[in-house]
Parts: sequence; C-alpha cells; structure tokens
Amino acid sequence: MNDSQLKKNTYHLSEEGAETPQIAVVIPLYNHAATLVKVVADVQRFSDLIIVVDDGSTDHAVQECEKLDQSIHIIHHPRNLGKGAAILSGAKKARELKAGHIITIDADGQHYGEEIPEFFAAISKDPEAITVGCRKFDETYVPSSSRFGRSFSNFWFRVQTGRKIGDSQSGFRAYPLSVLEAFKWREKRYAFENEILVRASWSGIRVQEIDIRVHYPARHEHVSHFHRLWDNLRLSFLNTRLTIRSMLPWPHNQLDAKGLPPTEPVSIFHPLRSLRLLLKENTSPKRLAVAVALGVFVGALPLLGLRAMIILMITGYFRLNKVVALAAGNICTPPFVPALCIEAGYFMRHGTFLTELSLKTLGYQALERFWEWGLGSLLVGPALALAIGLITYFIALKLKDTKENNRDR
Repeated sequence: MNDSQLKKNTYHLSEEGAETPQIAVVIPLYNHAATLVKVVADVQRFSDLIIVVDDGSTDHAVQECEKLDQSIHIIHHPRNLGKGAAILSGAKKARELKAGHIITIDADGQHYGEEIPEFFAAISKDPEAITVGCRKFDETYVPSSSRFGRSFSNFWFRVQTGRKIGDSQSGFRAYPLSVLEAFKWREKRYAFENEILVRASWSGIRVQEIDIRVHYPARHEHVSHFHRLWDNLRLSFLNTRLTIRSMLPWPHNQLDAKGLPPTEPVSIFHPLRSLRLLLKENTSPKRLAVAVALGVFVGALPLLGLRAMIILMITGYFRLNKVVALAAGNICTPPFVPALCIEAGYFMRHGTFLTELSLKTLGYQALERFWEWGLGSLLVGPALALAIGLITYFIALKLKDTKENNRDR
C-alpha cells in the first residue's frame, strides 16, 4: 500500500454507504520547534486532516508553524495551558471540521507516523472505544523513569477501574469526540491523559490497545516538559481523588453508544430504579456470588472499622459489585458471627469451648478474646463465605434462568 492509498479525505464511506466523519490527527506542541516539521511531514503521509495546537511555546515554534503546509490547521494558545487543554482545543477544531475522532501524537518525535493506519483500522473495528498505543519497551532504549512511571500509572489504573492496561501514559491515542465532549475535565495538563482513561472506563467506554514502536532520543536531544515536582504532585492528587471515588459504593453514570448519559440516572428520589441500576454492574451469577463471599469473609475478620474500606478496595480492584459485598459483610455484624469465631478460636487454643461469660472472660481477658476472634475467623470466615456464596450463586442462577424463560415466551 503506497502513501497515496493511505491518504484520507474529509469523509469516507461506511459499509452501509453512509458518509462517516473522518479522523483528525492532533499534534499538541510546546517548545518542540526542532522536531515539529519532521513530525508533521511524517503524519502528512497518512492523513489530510492535521491540527497543530501550539500551547504557548516560548521557543521559535511559531516560526516553524509558519513553514507548514497551508492545509495544516494551526491553533495558538497565548500562554501555556497544558497538554490536556491543547488536546481539547484540537478536539473542538476537529468537530468544527466535521471529524468524528481524533488521533493524538506527541510533537517530540518519539512516535512513528507510519503506525497511524493501525489506529484507523482500530477505530474502524470499534469506533466507540478509546484506542491507546502501547509502547514496546523491549525493542529500544527506554529511560528508567519512563518504565517506572508507566508501571506506577498502570497499577493505579487497575486499582481505580479493576481493568488491566499495558500503557496508561502513552500519548499516541485515538479518541471518539463524543467521549471528550461528554465530561467536564478537571485536569488540563499532563494528568489529563490519566483522568480521561479512568473516567471513560467508569462510564462503560471500552479501552483497546495496539502495539506501537517508540523512539527515545539521546538525553541531550530529548526535550521533556514533565516537571518532576509539580506534575508528580498533580498525578498524586488525581490518583487520590480517583481512588477515593472508585471506592464509593455508588455507580458511575454510564454513556450510551453516542457518548450521552443515560436517560434515567441514579437518584435518591427513585430508590427502586436506582437499585436496579446498581445491580446491573454485575449480571453474572458467578461474580455476584464472589462479591457476597468476599463481603462475608472480610466481615468475619476482626478489622474494627476497616472492613468497609477493605471491601471497597478489593471490589474496586476486581470490578465486583460494591453494594452487594458491603451488604453481605453486614451478615457478620456482632454478636453472632464474632461469637462463633471466638468459640472456634478458643477451641483451637484450649481444646474446649468457652462457656463462662463474665466480666473476667469478656472484660479483663478481652485481648485474648480478640486474638481468638482473629484465629477463629480464619476457619469460620472461609466456611461461611463458601456456604453463603454458593447459596447466592444458585439463587441468582435460578433467577436469571427464570428471567430468560419469561423473555422467550
């Protein structure tokens, strides 16, 4: 396939013959005058719709922009607003140009324009998804800070969404404009790219990845605008905020296929409808049973105020139903299950059951009872979790079969 065959017009025909908006390539620019012309020339081989956003550069980037082909759309920010703001400005311009998606590529020359057709193919396959280019770190020299940063960011993405991702920090991406327009973004700088992946994932937007190559210039040639203090602080604040939100047992608003919020949002004024929306997070009887078993097991442990936090963290990590797990944990509310655990722990220590309930055994010997509670919970917790989890599984399976049979009639 030659370069001319890879060129895209403003519109292309879908399989049904209807006109579909083309894909714009957005290049955020900040003090990368030395590489701008080369990057744009590389992208021009594969796209006719290119938007360069100069985010208040202080080098001679403006002069370099003037050298570009007149078909390139150029936006200038009078001052530096951040990479996120530059991407949003590019997205707004792309919408004015009747595009439906944008591909973002960094202006520092670390990405290869020849991989743009791979993004075109990914968008064609799943136009409603965000496509992220996963950098191949095993094929080239990569700074240790970049390796650590990616692993660190990937970990928090998993904690906050329960999903795995290979490269949550890659700047080579494709976005449906409907997703960018559906939210009010709080982050406008480097952390924007982390925020958008997490919040989009919460809202039901798929995140797909394609492998891409990456080139890191020599240290003296590479220009990075990542501020180790301020950008790390912004990322820390963002991860704290997103992690706390991910732990709350309240569902995130879902977007439909057009990137719009549901017509019936969760509301305290409609509890029954809201409960149905809550339970839609997990329709699988197996995952519902696992959530119940987890809640019961953690609830049996002597965690004293930490139970809810631990349940929320684990359910968030594994994308289990938070509300169901918390409710199941309440089964272990004192005194019955803790008393059963103490009896089991006492028997394991002394070979007999505790029959004397007095100020001495429950007061002066409270620390011993607490130790026996923890010891016994390791036996009672798993057994109770397995039993209640299995009961939940078979009941949920029966309800699901009944619902499907009624729908088939």
